[in-house]
Amino acid sequence: MPDPLAPLWFKSSYSGGSGTECVECAHTNRGTLIRDSKTPVGPIIAVRPSTWRAFICRLPEGQGNGNREATA
Repeated sequence: MPDPLAPLWFKSSYSGGSGTECVECAHTNRGTLIRDSKTPVGPIIAVRPSTWRAFICRLPEGQGNGNREATA
């Protein structure tokens, strides 16, 4: 049975399609987690919601998801 408290990871929409640039993110009530999908048991970067919003808002124009909120 899956752990209901485990983060729900999703592949970043900015990851490359060649399989070499695989970034996964998971949103939690405390912030956003970021990891390399090729090494899911490896290091995880955790950022606060305000840091995540600042990152998304600074992406080059046209590369955001419109609302600049949910996806990496």
